[in-house]
Amino acid sequence: MSEAPVMAAAEAAVAELAALLGPGAGAAAQAGAAEAALALSGSAAGRRLLAERPAVLTALLELAAGPGPQPPAAREALSCLVNLSAEPAAREPLLAALPALLELLPGGPACGLLANLCRERGAARRVLWGLRERGTGMEPLLQALSQPRPPAQLGPLLCNLSQLPEGRRGLLDRSRCSVQRLLPFTQHKDSVEHRRGVVGALRNCCFEHEEHEWLLGEEVDVLPFLLLPLAGPEELPQEEMDRLPPELQYLPPDKQREADPAIRKMLLEAVLLLTATRSGRQTVRDKGTYLILRELHRWEREPDVLATCEKVIQVLIGDEPGPGMENLLEVKVPEELEEQLQRLDREEEERWGRGQEEGHEGSTPPPREPAR
Repeated sequence: MSEAPVMAAAEAAVAELAALLGPGAGAAAQAGAAEAALALSGSAAGRRLLAERPAVLTALLELAAGPGPQPPAAREALSCLVNLSAEPAAREPLLAALPALLELLPGGPACGLLANLCRERGAARRVLWGLRERGTGMEPLLQALSQPRPPAQLGPLLCNLSQLPEGRRGLLDRSRCSVQRLLPFTQHKDSVEHRRGVVGALRNCCFEHEEHEWLLGEEVDVLPFLLLPLAGPEELPQEEMDRLPPELQYLPPDKQREADPAIRKMLLEAVLLLTATRSGRQTVRDKGTYLILRELHRWEREPDVLATCEKVIQVLIGDEPGPGMENLLEVKVPEELEEQLQRLDREEEERWGRGQEEGHEGSTPPPREPAR
């Protein structure tokens, strides 16, 4: 069969699908159409086909987030939109429906959809504006952290919002103790996705060097939360044990390190950022960080993580930077290095995209960090 008849058949099928998703089709027909759309969104070709059909997107949005009582098929429609939210053709229609989608927060699928959209900084800024216009800001997302089982997609959403300065300000709001609510989730066992997102958000917050003294001080005391997942069961001599914060002393013999290499790397990056200022370096040294990283270095097998660990160790044991270099975050990055870092970031996104070729419900891409 030639390509033209195949495309014509596909167009007709999608047009019929859009009609069946509408309220005039009846609940049973809507449910079947929503299930079919969700199944179709499980492949890259299916996602592209749906994302490029405005009538389908409109019908899915009305079904998932329309006014009034949600029909039984709303869950399948929203899960389909989560998968479609990674497609460029779907982003603007979804952002146009932002007020309705924000009403679905802090539900897991809505967090996943917005996390996908917030990979782009412009979209992340629109989401933050939308949250501010509702008068709640990021508070509903932070409150959801106290749920018995916070949605796994919440972590990536917080991380991707924190790629922007205004997102980081929301997490660093001292009056609401916002960042403190993230800290326990560096050891969250229920979901690696949530844990990865929260650690990414904390890492992004550490780009704000003006907040380092507060983050390392008693009010937040972020360092033990970053180091505990990197610590193993090794027994240390008593004089070394006494140099560690109480949370890192006398760990049980079955203590395990963070299993996800990407999370270990982000934890190390956060510690490295906290050493950007002279006072930060001194605090990180004084709390025995080198001892934890020394044992991690002996254990670590992932080259990228090992290289990051060595960078932190070098800062901790090396000489102090010369005049004009005391604050490493204020040192201008050479243009060629900036281009290399941006290229590596794009390659990471492309690898993730290829890995999603089969697609799955509620998928979210790796969390973003701020531009350097």
